[in-house]
Amino acid sequence: MKVPYVNLAAQWVKEREDLLPILDQALASGAYVGGESVERFEAAVAAYCGTKHAVALNSGTDALVCALHALGIRPGDEVITPPNSFIASTAAIVHLGAVPVFVDVLADQNIDPSLIEAAITPKTRGIMPVHLTGRVANMDAVNDIARTKKLFVIEDAAQSFGSKWQNKLSGALGDVGCFSAHPLKNLNACGDSGFVTTDDEQVAEKILLMRNHGLIDRNNVEVFGMVSRMDALQAAILNFRLAHLHETIEARRRNANLYQRLLDPEFVYFPPEKDEEFNTYHTFVIQVDHREELRASLASCGVETAIHYPIPIHLQAAGRRLGHQEGDFPVTELQATRILTLPINQSLSEEQIHFVAGKVNNFMRGNA
Repeated sequence: MKVPYVNLAAQWVKEREDLLPILDQALASGAYVGGESVERFEAAVAAYCGTKHAVALNSGTDALVCALHALGIRPGDEVITPPNSFIASTAAIVHLGAVPVFVDVLADQNIDPSLIEAAITPKTRGIMPVHLTGRVANMDAVNDIARTKKLFVIEDAAQSFGSKWQNKLSGALGDVGCFSAHPLKNLNACGDSGFVTTDDEQVAEKILLMRNHGLIDRNNVEVFGMVSRMDALQAAILNFRLAHLHETIEARRRNANLYQRLLDPEFVYFPPEKDEEFNTYHTFVIQVDHREELRASLASCGVETAIHYPIPIHLQAAGRRLGHQEGDFPVTELQATRILTLPINQSLSEEQIHFVAGKVNNFMRGNA
């Protein structure tokens, strides 16, 4: 049986009849940058997340960079963040000349709040938790520390649109939320896209200005900005998919729940969903021994998998400048050898989930 990790083609087949007229209308309008569809998307996202403002951008990475800049993060400032994220989390800090300060993570792969205070120095300006896999970090603990120490909280919520902590949506839990709408995300465009959410009007205005060269009109530049505009075509697609996002989330949660019922907990660890969490399962990451052997076995059976992420940021070549070495973040490093991402996409059938779980269990039990 073939079990694809990603199946964007199936998504298009399901949506084609509805999306073609929307794409035709967007292209026929001749308004390809900005405009009504982008503004409508921003209003819809803000309403969905429960924030006062949302600003559409061209990637989740730019969302991080623009948010940090709008909060006043400058060269030499320190931002606390975990080292087990996608490289963009740390890169956004570095691009501003600021310094990423890593702290280790918990068993659920999210930042360990108990380690944050020890990492704070007089140069610390912010905390950037990463809601990895679609699971929101412990934002009560993070925000308590931030309030006490007068620090900004920047949610790297790239993987968690629609996820909740204490029944409050990601993107509305810090000073600013930074999202990606990359094709692999649950709310996905057909190319790179991203957006920022915030209750801070000044932050929103700064990002709006920054995303369009710093232009206040066609001929006057107030600040030196950048080009990070969301294409109107992507906004049109996202408006349609946002209206149907609940179906995607329900399907992925259904798949995750089935996996958890089927996988043998004696050999396979998956962090349980706590009462205060609502996970949208951007990824379904298990932790196992013999990870590489299991992955090869699954591949031989037609099951595609991924690893998010096999090399922690502090051990990447790009991260050497930060001065860390192996052993500095033991939980992250151990998890990097054990994590394996199983297919979780909303197009999977129950039969495919049963097939994958059975193959995992058979392999693990045979290697006990």
